[in-house]
Amino acid sequence: MTATGRQSEDIPAHAFAADLIAVLVAVTAGRPRVMTIDHGAALPSGPFAHDERSLQSGLRTWVERQTGHRLGYVEQLYTFADRDRATNGVRVISISYLALTRENREEAGKSGWLDWYSYFPWEDHRSGAPRHLPDIVARLRAWTKAATVPAQRHDRLRRVAISFGLDGRPWNEELILQRYELLYEAALVAEASRGRRGADAPLVSGQSMAFDHRRILATGIARLRAKIKYRPVVFELMPPSFTLLELQHAVEALAGRLVHKQNFRRLIEQQELVEETGAMAAATGGRPAKLFRFRREVVDERAVIGTKLPLTRA
Repeated sequence: MTATGRQSEDIPAHAFAADLIAVLVAVTAGRPRVMTIDHGAALPSGPFAHDERSLQSGLRTWVERQTGHRLGYVEQLYTFADRDRATNGVRVISISYLALTRENREEAGKSGWLDWYSYFPWEDHRSGAPRHLPDIVARLRAWTKAATVPAQRHDRLRRVAISFGLDGRPWNEELILQRYELLYEAALVAEASRGRRGADAPLVSGQSMAFDHRRILATGIARLRAKIKYRPVVFELMPPSFTLLELQHAVEALAGRLVHKQNFRRLIEQQELVEETGAMAAATGGRPAKLFRFRREVVDERAVIGTKLPLTRA
């Protein structure tokens, strides 16, 4: 991992290094999981090898070599190149990617794979409003009132209301990055408190990460939450055969929201995204369920118009 830190002196324009950071996602037993290193403190990262033909091929090479996982869908997220991202006098440009894979069952207990809601516990609304949310909102309201300039107070109030679904506004699962950045600005997450606040400063729950890796993770989650609504990328996270309930649980895990079961299945059938395998899943206390597979050719058939997999509200 490249140790991306901050320093006050100017960094020469010619002194820079590029590294790749992977937001590597899997869904296991209905839980959204992200690959981490350093006991969950950071995302996997590594230098870009100049002999690779492209950044994406470089990412695939070192991720698959280090983790043993074949990557499915990969897309670039964002390039972080602020002047204060430096280490040892060298400005670091980090190029982040979202990559989807399947977690091997034998690796399910390993520490590298962690539930992404351990970093953002306020984002999981599958069982109703998270217990952490009222405290977070109360602290953000106090931060809003602390603004001495009326215009700033109004701006903070508006941003908090939109991001956290207050004052009659709906909760938008795609605004995870905006929510994290508000918490950072209000110095309510550990990353913002480094060097700025006392050790006893009250912080909201959620595991912190090194440098700006939790912000990068939030960027990846936001992108994937938006993507599953209009592209069938969720199937990159599914095993070769699955039940429709397992598919529904995977979508809900990623979105942090429940979907309407009948409407969800109707959408899947209407878009002809899956087909029966002819086999049945082993019964686990209920009736055996049909197993399906993803019709991958449907992506090619509809490449021009797109294939939608919208998130349906319960």
